[in-house]
Amino acid sequence: MRKKVRRKRCKEAPANCSISQEPSNKRVKPVMKSNSLTGVITPVKTPALKRIGQSISRSISFRTEARPLPPAHLRQRSKASSFPRRRNSQCWSDTVESHDLTVKEIKRQEVIYELTEGERQLIDDLSLVKKVYYEPMLKLDIMTESELGQIFGTLDSLIPLHQDLLSRLERLRGSEKTVGEVGPTLINWFPCLEAYVTYCCNQVGAKALLDQKKNEKRVEHFLRLCQESSFSRKLDLWNFLDLPRSRLVKYPLLLKEIQKCTPPDHPDEDTLPDALELIQSIVAEVNKKTGEAECQFYRRGLMYLEDGQRLPEIQQSRFLYCHGELKNNKGQRLHVFLFELALVLSRPGEDRDGGQVFHVYRQPLPNALINLEEIPDGEAAGGGTFRGAFTGGNDKVKNCFRVSSRGRSKAHSFSLQANDSFSKQQWITCLRQAIVHSRDKKAQTSQSQLPPHPDPALYHIAELSLGSSTDMVDHTSR
Repeated sequence: MRKKVRRKRCKEAPANCSISQEPSNKRVKPVMKSNSLTGVITPVKTPALKRIGQSISRSISFRTEARPLPPAHLRQRSKASSFPRRRNSQCWSDTVESHDLTVKEIKRQEVIYELTEGERQLIDDLSLVKKVYYEPMLKLDIMTESELGQIFGTLDSLIPLHQDLLSRLERLRGSEKTVGEVGPTLINWFPCLEAYVTYCCNQVGAKALLDQKKNEKRVEHFLRLCQESSFSRKLDLWNFLDLPRSRLVKYPLLLKEIQKCTPPDHPDEDTLPDALELIQSIVAEVNKKTGEAECQFYRRGLMYLEDGQRLPEIQQSRFLYCHGELKNNKGQRLHVFLFELALVLSRPGEDRDGGQVFHVYRQPLPNALINLEEIPDGEAAGGGTFRGAFTGGNDKVKNCFRVSSRGRSKAHSFSLQANDSFSKQQWITCLRQAIVHSRDKKAQTSQSQLPPHPDPALYHIAELSLGSSTDMVDHTSR
């Protein structure tokens, strides 16, 4: 029936063409003859199998998770780049011709295929970084071996780890290109990812040194040529160096997707929860150690103008909530650090070697003593000086908040302005978490120094209260 309808349309085509009154001299590309209509008519509907595969691939590939670095550098939101930074992805359904799987099992195979291909792409990218960036810069003496070692860290040692997982996953694929049980393989391999602790902790100093070296003409010229080349997909060097960290936080997402598509009677039903718990604990450990490394890195970069600025709370801090650029009420740009226990305002500078340092501005504030005040848009924040500095003649002031200390003989107050409303809200959220964290920790310390309460029931209630606060602190610090 379908062939008859198509033939009828083809016969009617000349009559329709005569109505359009095409120019007689128009060139018409001849259509090659074919025994069937499949060479002429292009299918417009995507097969169900392929459509499911594409949707699964997109849903996993475009998901993101919070960076394992807890002290995220607050930045202004930017528009999405038009550069082609992603490869043309292939679905599992593109690799098979026919099967008798259920819709749920198709989804499961798609996610496992995404896991496998992600390993392959990561290996290709890391190998490319070594061949195109590290080796040429070393041979051309663009950077010293010591500098390159600091920037690239232990990246070279990560390639064999992922090659091992890729070979294991490929061995799991049967003759019909399907994977049965994947949980035991992942449980056995995930402990290898503890090597990421060393790599991610090194990234803090690596990024600072790379930014410093970009100021040199030879380095900037080489990196720019690489970024403009087709092999880089318009990514810069740091995007490639950050790929392992991005891959690490994606494993829990992939496992959760596989778990959703695994039927109750499947062998993976018992092993996937253990694998998920294992990878989450590894990501948390990398998260913790990296946060400590970043905190120590920026603590070392602080330059104090007087000893009174060296608060014990700064040295006792284990991590950073956030850091970034803000303006004060004089319009001066400051780099502000919100450590675990203290807020530090600084002015960026350089040391003798061209490395970045931060000169502490005014008196740092212990988080436990901070009063936070959100300033509504349009209000003057700190008098006419603040208004004149930011508005350029306009009386409206936007994206501002005020922090001040309490309980001290010398009161310190700072009115600060963020780049936009999004950044302001990030700062306020982090400040509130830091204040609660510090006050709870201070109360917990005071409680531990008190003698045991005579009433065991009341003492038990106090312990429960402190325990709930501690749970919240651990969650926010990650």
